[in-house]
Amino acid sequence: MPARACFEAPPEQVAPWLLGKVLVHGTGAGVLAGRIVEVEAYLGPHNDPPDPAAHSYRGPTPRNAVLFGPAGHAYVYAIYGRYFCMNINCEPEGRAGCVLLRALEPVEGAEQMARNRGLGPDAAARQLTSGPSRLCQALALTRLGHNGLDLLDAASPLQVRDDGYRTSEVVVTGRIGIKHAVDWPLRFALAGHGCVSGPKNLIGKRIFVR
Repeated sequence: MPARACFEAPPEQVAPWLLGKVLVHGTGAGVLAGRIVEVEAYLGPHNDPPDPAAHSYRGPTPRNAVLFGPAGHAYVYAIYGRYFCMNINCEPEGRAGCVLLRALEPVEGAEQMARNRGLGPDAAARQLTSGPSRLCQALALTRLGHNGLDLLDAASPLQVRDDGYRTSEVVVTGRIGIKHAVDWPLRFALAGHGCVSGPKNLIGKRIFVR
């Protein structure tokens, strides 16, 4: 399991580092796990300028309190009243950076993920976990059940794990699906991966990570 110090860096550094790590959810229906293949960084309000697209932009509230806590915890929020998105908070306590999980590659429990999504067992991986709301639905993640969980605790039902997979080339683009600061280069994805959300032709700067 990664060290907590790995999550205490700024989100624009944590985000590409997270690619290739595995999100694991232990459920009553078995283990559901997916490799992280696309993320977006959101900067804390201490940045200059602050990130207008971040939930922490106006400071701490009851809704976003997890973001201001210790790094390595799940921040899950609802959209459209029925779907959920999951972030991982980062930076030292009080600074509220985070990384949104945008897409996973299913690695365990794909049939149950399909059931959770209301799809047949032959559904393509991209239909299961490509997109922040889809991946939460596939892994049965909700705000009530998972917001605030420590992803680095061996006893937690929801964890981030490092299975030794190493990324190489990463694509960097502007963020998508938001209204503010869309041109900031804070979206990171595994180059050429079929589970990345949005247009299949992912165009952006290529960087290499270790």
